[in-house]
Amino acid sequence: MTHAAAPANPLRAYMAVTAAYWAFMLSDGALRMLVLLQFNALGFTPIQLAWLFLLYELAGIVTNLYAGWLAARFGLAATLYAGVTLQIGALIALAQLNPTWSVVVSVAFVMAVQGVSGVAKDLAKMSSKSAVKLLAPDGDGTLFRWVAALTGSKNVVKGLGFFIGAVLLGVWGFRAALWGMAAILGAILTAVVLFLPAGLPAKDKAARFTGWMSPDARVNRLSLARMFLFAARDVWFVVGVPVYFQAVLSDGTPEGRRWAFFVIGGFLALWIILYGAVQAATPRILGTTWPFVVEKAIRWAGYLVPIPFALAGAAWVAGSPADWLTAGLIAGLLLFGFVFAVNSSVHSYLILAFGDTRRISRDVGFYYMSNAAGRLIGTLLSGVSYQIGGLPLCLATAGVLAALSWLAATRLRGDGGHFFER
Repeated sequence: MTHAAAPANPLRAYMAVTAAYWAFMLSDGALRMLVLLQFNALGFTPIQLAWLFLLYELAGIVTNLYAGWLAARFGLAATLYAGVTLQIGALIALAQLNPTWSVVVSVAFVMAVQGVSGVAKDLAKMSSKSAVKLLAPDGDGTLFRWVAALTGSKNVVKGLGFFIGAVLLGVWGFRAALWGMAAILGAILTAVVLFLPAGLPAKDKAARFTGWMSPDARVNRLSLARMFLFAARDVWFVVGVPVYFQAVLSDGTPEGRRWAFFVIGGFLALWIILYGAVQAATPRILGTTWPFVVEKAIRWAGYLVPIPFALAGAAWVAGSPADWLTAGLIAGLLLFGFVFAVNSSVHSYLILAFGDTRRISRDVGFYYMSNAAGRLIGTLLSGVSYQIGGLPLCLATAGVLAALSWLAATRLRGDGGHFFER
């Protein structure tokens, strides 16, 4: 199958797309940590914290529903630039937050700004991933290596963003950190616009929106597994574990809160960085092309299920924060991250391998709509489960969602046990 209008130097184009994606995800990770830690320190409840991120995830669902059509209509470069530009606007808008506003007004304002950021993130993600499908040479394993490298390196950068966001909050404060991030992202956007080579797909003014599901059953089944996979992560990642660690680490003084910011940001950054490193290494862990790729996807989905249940049991037995529980939680979540990363990398390869080049941006958009739906479910359940049942219920909920992801992955067997990159 031939990639129409491929640039003369596809590696250079791939590197330019990757650079833009890195810059965006650095700001995305930093922004999430700034919002979470700032408003938790202001006394917001777990459910209120979850509400801050709900519109972000809901916007991602809606964006991905139409992003594939937008990319076909206006070109992938245009949707990539639009995503970064919207993120700059979201950072500047959030810097206008007034501390004298009521809780209701503050939550509504931050939700609205986070909604814009959610649109931005999924425009940038869909554009970058779709471009890889179009730029990678056919049939030699390059597609798997390139998508693993893009996804893995993106998460390393996003993890660094988590740490930078926590540090900026502790050193510069909320508003100055936002302005600084907006300025840096603006400079990077300018450089990418100047250096991105021509050759990404031309605009198709006749492109029409043709529905939200893919005509390929494999894409739809994989997307369902993806939804539950990311819900299983975000149910503890977004609110539960950060709030637990802040309760354990902070003594209520400004110095104690600052120390808690650094430690929480450092742990979440380490988790994301290691997650990204495993994603990038997955082709070496599992092999570039496999004779039974679907069976391996199902097997690794099953490996994830017992981990959050074991952690939930340990938290229930402990009853209250303890040093051994904190150490076990850190080790268990790192193991969860390893298995989760392999699952995520396999999914990222499969969606591009399954996707039809003629409608790749739409298949990828639908897949990431399911991804955003999973994050929305996980975000909501993170605040609710932690407020109702604390850490044990939060982690047990992650186990249930991981089991649902495994069950959804088993449905891929209906399309045969093997699939080669095409």
